[in-house]
Amino acid sequence: MKAANGTLTGVTVQNTAKHTTVKGEFSADKTTWTSSEPLGYGSTYAIDAHGADSSGKTVEQQGQVTTVSPSKQANPNMIPAPASVAQTGVGVGQPIVFQFTYAVKNKADVEKQLSVVSNPPQEGSWYWIDDKNVHYRPKEYWQPGTTLTVSAKIYGVDFGNGVYGAEDRTETYHVHDSWIAKADGNTEQMRIFHNGQVVKTMPISMGKDSTPTHLGPHVISFKAESYHMDSCTYGVCKGDPGWYSSDERWSERISNDGEFVHENPNSVGAQGSSNVSHGCINLNAENAEWFFHNLGLGDVVEVTNSGGQQLPVWDLYGDWALSWEQWQQGSALK
Repeated sequence: MKAANGTLTGVTVQNTAKHTTVKGEFSADKTTWTSSEPLGYGSTYAIDAHGADSSGKTVEQQGQVTTVSPSKQANPNMIPAPASVAQTGVGVGQPIVFQFTYAVKNKADVEKQLSVVSNPPQEGSWYWIDDKNVHYRPKEYWQPGTTLTVSAKIYGVDFGNGVYGAEDRTETYHVHDSWIAKADGNTEQMRIFHNGQVVKTMPISMGKDSTPTHLGPHVISFKAESYHMDSCTYGVCKGDPGWYSSDERWSERISNDGEFVHENPNSVGAQGSSNVSHGCINLNAENAEWFFHNLGLGDVVEVTNSGGQQLPVWDLYGDWALSWEQWQQGSALK
C-alpha cells in the first residue's frame, strides 16, 4: 500500500472471515505499508488506511481485496529427506532435489524462488529433469564439510495451470568426508578413496555383455543390509529372458534401473576376472560389508570400462553424467 501525495499514519488489514489482523510495517518515510506475513489463499481482507498530505490534512480510505483461489497447491518435497540424513550427513556427490507434487509450467518463475547457499561457497546450478523434478549440483563434487542451506520461497508463486506454491521451506544439509569408489571394468577392481587417498582395493564383477553396468559417476541413494531384488521392477518379469528374483545382503543402490553394489556369493569366482552380473557391482561378503559400513547416501561410485552406455541424467542421480556446460543449459533461467 502506497500514499500518492503524503504519508500514511495508520493501516489496518483484517481477514473478514477469521477477524484476524495482518501484521505489517511502514517504510522509513511512511509512504508505504507492506504486510510482514503472507495472506491466505481464497481470502477477503478489509483495508482501513489513514494518511495526511504535506499541509497536515487527513484522509481515510477503506476497501477490500480478495486473494486468488488456486485449483491445486504444490508442495516442495525434498530429496534426500532432511531428517533421514540429519545424523549421517550426505556424500560429496549428493544432488539437492525439489520434487513438486504438481507439474510446473512457469519454471523460470519457480526457479527464481529456489536457492542453495553453500558454506564454503561453491558454484552450482539447477537442472529441470522433468516438469516436477528440479536438481541442483555444484560444478564439481561438494567440498567435504560443506553446509548447505536450501530454500524454496514458493508460497504465492504461480506455477501455471491454476497451481500455486503451497508453502515455503528451508532446510540444512551437511556434507561429510569424501568417499569415492572407482570401479574399473578392465582391471575388475574397485578402489575406494577416502578424502582423496586410496584406503582399500577390492575385486569386483560388473554387468555382463548383455546387461553392462552404466558408465560414469553414480550416486548412492539407498542402502539396506538385506534387500529383495526383482528385475520385474524395471520391466524384466518372470518368464522373460534375464529375469531374476533374489535376496541380497549389504546392498546400496546406485541407479534406478536395478544397479546396486552388493554381496553376491555366486559370483565370487568371477570377481576380479570377469563380468557376470545383471548390471550390479558384485563383491564378496567381507568387502560388501566393509563397503556398506563406510559408504552411504550421496557418496560416489565412478564406473569406467564397463562396456555400457553413459548413465542417463534422468536415472535418479545421473546428474554428473553431464558436463558443467550441459548442466547449466537445464536451468529455466538460461
